[in-house]
Amino acid sequence: MEATDKSPQPSLSLPLRTRIALSAISTFTDAACRKNGTVNRRLITLVDFKSQATLKSTNGVSSHDVVVDETRNLWFRVYVPTEHAGEDLPVMVFMHGGGFVFLSPDALPYDAVCRRFARKVPAVVVSVNYRLAPEHRYPAQHDDCFDVLKFLDDEENMSKCLPENANLLRCFLAGDSAGGNLAHHVAQRACEYNFRRLKVIGVVAIQPFFGGEERTESETLLAGTPLVSVKRTDWMWNAFLPEGEGFNRDHPIINVSGPQAVDISEINLPPVMVVVAGFDVLRDWQNRYYEWLKKSGKEVYLFEYPNMCHAFYIFPELPESGQLIDQVKDFIHKVSSNVATL
Repeated sequence: MEATDKSPQPSLSLPLRTRIALSAISTFTDAACRKNGTVNRRLITLVDFKSQATLKSTNGVSSHDVVVDETRNLWFRVYVPTEHAGEDLPVMVFMHGGGFVFLSPDALPYDAVCRRFARKVPAVVVSVNYRLAPEHRYPAQHDDCFDVLKFLDDEENMSKCLPENANLLRCFLAGDSAGGNLAHHVAQRACEYNFRRLKVIGVVAIQPFFGGEERTESETLLAGTPLVSVKRTDWMWNAFLPEGEGFNRDHPIINVSGPQAVDISEINLPPVMVVVAGFDVLRDWQNRYYEWLKKSGKEVYLFEYPNMCHAFYIFPELPESGQLIDQVKDFIHKVSSNVATL
C-alpha cells in the first residue's frame, strides 16, 4: 500500500466579525474603482473612518502630525511610546497599504496598528501620508516616502518633530501591501544616498504588493479569497503606472525580481523581514521576492502564516496579529543589537 499524507491542510481561519469586515472593504473598494480608471473618493469616505492625533498619552502612546510639504499634502503622524522616555528608541518609518490608491495614516486601522508598534516594540513610529493614484501616479508615492527620510535627516526638522530619545541611526522602513513595496524600493534608494544623521538598518515587508505579467499559481488557485483579486490588482497597477508608458506589470517597480529587475548584489541592502500568508493571492510574488533577496546575497527572514489572508494583521481580534507584532519586535531588536556590536 502507498503511504498517504494525512497531515491537515491549511484552511482560512477567520472569525465571522473579520469576514464581515473584509467583505465590506472588498465591496466598497470594487464600487469605488470606476471603469474609466478614476476613484469615487466620496463613496470611500463612507467607510474610511479617521482617527485624530492625541497629544495626550493614550494607552502609553501619544501622537502628533507633522507637515512636510503642504502643496502635495505630504505629512506624517508620529507615535511616541510615553512609558519609555528614558530609553534609546529605534525609529520605524511606516508606509500604509491600500494598493497605492486608498487609505492614509489617520485611517482607523493604521492609526491603531502604529500605536501597537510604538507601544510593543517599543519604537518611535513615523507613519507617512503619501500621494495616491490615480490622481498621482508613480513615482509620486516613492518620492514622497523618500522625501520624508530627507526631512528627518535635517537636524532642525528632527529636533522639532521627534522626541530626544529617537535614534535615527536605528531607522527601520516598514509597510504592508503597497507599503511593503514602498519599504523595499525606498530602502534600496536610501542605500545610494548620503544621509547625515539617518541610517536605514532594516526593512519590514508585510505581505508586499508585487506582481508581474505572468499569472502565478496562487493568483489562480486563491481566486475568491478575501480582499485581493487579480481583477483588483490589475486595476490598481493600471492606476499606478505612468500614463503613456504602456501597461506592463513586469516594470521593475512591480515585478521586483522579474526580467527587468535591478541588480542589487552590490547594493548594501539592510536585513529584510518578509511576511507571507497562505491565503494571500500575492503569496507567490512575495515568496519570489524572498528567494530573490537570498540569491542576491542579502540577509532575509521569512515569516509564514499558512491560515491567514491579506492584511490579517490589522485585525487585532486575530491571535496571529499579535504574533506578527511580536515577530516585528524581535526582528528590530535582533538587527539593532547586531548593529550595536559592529
